[in-house]
Formats: sequence, C-alpha cells, structure tokens
Amino acid sequence: MENTRLDKVNRLLEKELAEILRQETAKTHGLLVSVSAVRTSPDLSFAKVFVSVFPSDRGTSVVDNLNKQVGGIRGALGNKVRHQLRVIPELRFDIDDSLDYLERIDELLKK
Repeated sequence: MENTRLDKVNRLLEKELAEILRQETAKTHGLLVSVSAVRTSPDLSFAKVFVSVFPSDRGTSVVDNLNKQVGGIRGALGNKVRHQLRVIPELRFDIDDSLDYLERIDELLKK
C-alpha cells in the first residue's frame, strides 16, 4: 500500500515540476530541461529530482542553478500541490545522464 502512494506522489511531483521548469526555461532559447524521474523518500520529506538537459554540455550549470533556486521552485510546487500533499518535500536536483550512457554503450558496441 505504501509503495502505491509513493509512486503516486512521485508521478505528481514529476508532472508539476516539469511544468514549473518548462515555464522557467521558456525564457532561455536553445535550452531544453525535462524532468525524467523523481525519487521520494518513504517519509515524503526529501525528493531527488533527475533532470535531463539538452544540450548536455550545459547540464552541470543548469543543475547548479536549479539547486541555488530550490527555495523558489519548492514554493511554486507548494502552490500547485497544496491540496494533494500536506508536506512539500525538500528538493535536490541531479543530472540524469542515462541517455549519454546509452549513447556511449551504443558507440562501444559499434566498434
């Protein structure tokens, strides 16, 4: 039962954070930021948000900026999900490098 609730919370946070980041990055041309996964702790106090950035060479700077602005992002998230969640989890953004990893494996297999 607990696992089902955690999955629902992860999907809700992923959807709402994707919308918030889409609105924020619409101002910057040539940059695409998408939320690929959200992993929430079982007590819902902490959430790790994995984002993929295109172009990938700007990934670390984008994630650093997101982690600096985490208070504002968490506030915007709180406004969107205040009727669904009692406590808004602390957020930490990380790069999702799974696509780069897949490209590297594919490249190695072709050799």
